[in-house]
This record gives sequence, C-alpha cells and structure tokens, in this order.
Amino acid sequence: MEQLIPGLPDEIGLECLSRLHYTAQPAAARTCRRWLDLLQSRDYYTIRNHLGYTTHMACLLQSLPPPSISPSDEEPKLTNSGLSSPSCVITLFDPVSQIWNRLAPVSDHLPLFCQIASSEGKLVVMGGWDPASYDPVSSVFVYDFITRRWRQGKNMPSKRSFFAIGATKGRVYIAGGHDGNKNALNSAWTYDIRSDEWTELTRMSQERDECEGLIIGDEFWVISGYRTEFQGAFESSAEIYQLRTGEWRRVERAWTPGLSPRSCARLGNDGRLTSWAELDSAVSAEACGLILGAQSLVMGSAHLGASLRFFIGEGQDGKLERIDVPDEFSGFVQSSCCVEV
Repeated sequence: MEQLIPGLPDEIGLECLSRLHYTAQPAAARTCRRWLDLLQSRDYYTIRNHLGYTTHMACLLQSLPPPSISPSDEEPKLTNSGLSSPSCVITLFDPVSQIWNRLAPVSDHLPLFCQIASSEGKLVVMGGWDPASYDPVSSVFVYDFITRRWRQGKNMPSKRSFFAIGATKGRVYIAGGHDGNKNALNSAWTYDIRSDEWTELTRMSQERDECEGLIIGDEFWVISGYRTEFQGAFESSAEIYQLRTGEWRRVERAWTPGLSPRSCARLGNDGRLTSWAELDSAVSAEACGLILGAQSLVMGSAHLGASLRFFIGEGQDGKLERIDVPDEFSGFVQSSCCVEV
C-alpha cells in the first residue's frame, strides 16, 4: 500500500493530514482514494478531536423573508392556504474567523420546522413540514463536510414535528413531538448516521409535544413539553435517557412551568436548567443559543417584534458581546446545532 505522504511514515503522514483546516479538507479528499477514505473515516475525526484540531461552528436553520414581487415577476408559488410558500436556508458561522456562509441547498425546499443535529463532522436534517402543503414529513438528509455533498438518509420510522433531538458519538436521538394528527408522542428512536439505520428506544413515561433535547455527558435530556389534551401547557418535568443503560429517569421541577423550552434551554454552570433569555435583557424575547466549544452564540431580541440580534459569550454564562451580522444571515432561527469538523 502506498504511503499517505510519499517519503514519510504513515503515522507522521496522519499527523500532518490531521492538522488540515476544515476548509482545505474537500480539496484534500479529491487528491486520491486513500485520502478520501481516511478523511471520511471515524478514526480521522477522532484523532483530530483528540489533538484539538477540530473547529466548532454554528449551524442555523433560518427563515427567509418572503420575496418581493413586482408586476413583471411571475406569480409566486402558493400553498394550500393561498399564501406564498415560505422557505428556509442553512447558515454556517465560524466564530473564529467570524465568517458567515450558506450550505448548498438540500433540495428545492427545506421542510419547515425541521430539526438539525450534528455528530462526528456530519450534519443531519430530519422531520418538519412540507412548505407547500404543511403536511408533516419523515425525510432525513445527511451533509458531509468533507465532500460538501448531501445524501438521502433512511426516513424516520414515522412522521413527527417539534420533537426533541440530540446527537453524540455518531448517533442522533429523537423523542416526543407530535404526529400528523397533532397527537403528542412518548416514543423515542436513535439513528446511526454511518449505518443509516433506526433503532427504537423504550418509551418515555408520558407524551411530550414541543419538548427540547440536550445531550449532557452520557445522557439525552428531553425537557418539558405538554400532553395532547393540554396544548401549550408546558410542564416542569424532564426525562433523561441513559445512553449506557438504555433506561429513562424522570426528573420533576427541572424546568419553569408554562415556559416553552424550544431552542432556549441550556445547562448553566450551576448545574441548573435555565433559559438563554436569562443571560441578558437584550435577548429576553425569542432567545436561542448554542455552545461552540469555549464560546456560546446567543440570538434573541429585547422584546417581541424587535430585530433579532446576535451575541458571542465566553463559556455558558459569560458576558454577551454583540456581533455584526450581514443582513442576509439575520433571519429568524428555527433550529440550531454545533458542528465540529
């Protein structure tokens, strides 16, 4: 077998390739088949992560404003409700370089309110609503940052929306949400990104619609939500799935009752679940945030109807510093995750 880099032992060649910046990896993957196989392998990601060469970036599912239509333009595409079809895009933000980019579109239209998660350098998009019919979908798409290509994943076992999601060690965990008839769910599944297979987990103790998911250590937390017969009555309880044992544990008084946890739930340095909105009055409305290694990206507005603003903070509880964002990347954030590549 040829050496990774001619004239160098493979262990030295691997060390060199592990230092590649993520922006150089797509070009490197086209050099030869062996480099492509290496860069797409779990071992390559593990080595980069262990040596501290990975980069933490924010991946945001954002709403686009409706296009302006002039009399000479074609008629806009209408939904079943008679309104123009809304659209979403996936935005990528590198907090080190402060560069904003858009991922190539996954299809003609991203599902509305789909959920995104990432593990081992892969981005997964699943569920949500068809933007034209508003019907729930079960589609799954996986983006590879090495090849910069999307692939169609195996569909979710059932259609669901507004579910909890989290990802770790090459697996995506989902729980709760509601089905096509707006019935809250207590079922849970895990998706193996590399094998493209779904496995059913044991069920939660109750159904939870519009719950929020967090991966905390070796646990998948499903926070709050409400039952079918109590629409919008967000509960204070949470359920924790132990990844090692496959068992659920219920926790009472884990969340503020009546408060939606969607995109705003976080674990503070004191070990208490709280909302990103509590960090600063500038994000007291529509707050959402995510941890990017040693930093956090927090988004929100001072009050309902105000412009969305973006902030960077040190750690989870550090002071927020506002950052300038180009207008085309300032849309409302429906879902977000940290991508480590």
